[in-house]
Amino acid sequence: MARYTGASCRMCRRESLKLFLKGDRCYSDKCAFERRSFAPGQHGQNRFRKVSDYATQLREKQKVKQIYGMLEAQFKLYFERADRAKGVTGANLLILLERRLDNALYRAGFASSRNQARQFVRHSHFLVNGKKVNIPSYQVTAGDVITVKEKSSKNELIKDNIEGAVRRGVPSWLEIDQTKMQGTVKALPNREEITMPIQEQLIVELYSK
Repeated sequence: MARYTGASCRMCRRESLKLFLKGDRCYSDKCAFERRSFAPGQHGQNRFRKVSDYATQLREKQKVKQIYGMLEAQFKLYFERADRAKGVTGANLLILLERRLDNALYRAGFASSRNQARQFVRHSHFLVNGKKVNIPSYQVTAGDVITVKEKSSKNELIKDNIEGAVRRGVPSWLEIDQTKMQGTVKALPNREEITMPIQEQLIVELYSK
């Protein structure tokens, strides 16, 4: 699946929100958003632009896409699946995105960013229920056990990430065993546990036009 390969910090500045796309760098003084929190481009510091309802809805969709690292085609498939499911479409969409394997690894602290987690999965560093899974979009479910592959357990980067997971906090739907380098999906995530400032109803309104 194609992915965005441009500047990550530019996206944070565009959304006027720190999206934590570059891992530890986002917590340091080198964070571009901390130094230049205005939008990129020559008109980025113009604070008096009128913003239409459509522009607000579009920006919300772009923000969520960027947080979870997806392009338009894949994101739309997630929306269509959420729309077909029972319940509130917006909440369904965010829960499906949270259940992605790369996101679960990031939220559990095995990776410092979702992009890094995606790379770990593609390089087959992790097992799900004892089986190799190299698809970042794999949907985890309650009871799944995610473990670091034996050959990858000596990877210092993964070890450092696990030790630093306390800084971000691990959501209640995941349980981490640092000594075994193992994570367990205790339950499916719910909307209240998604703490990023997301207004999913704006995305629903955009796609409903």
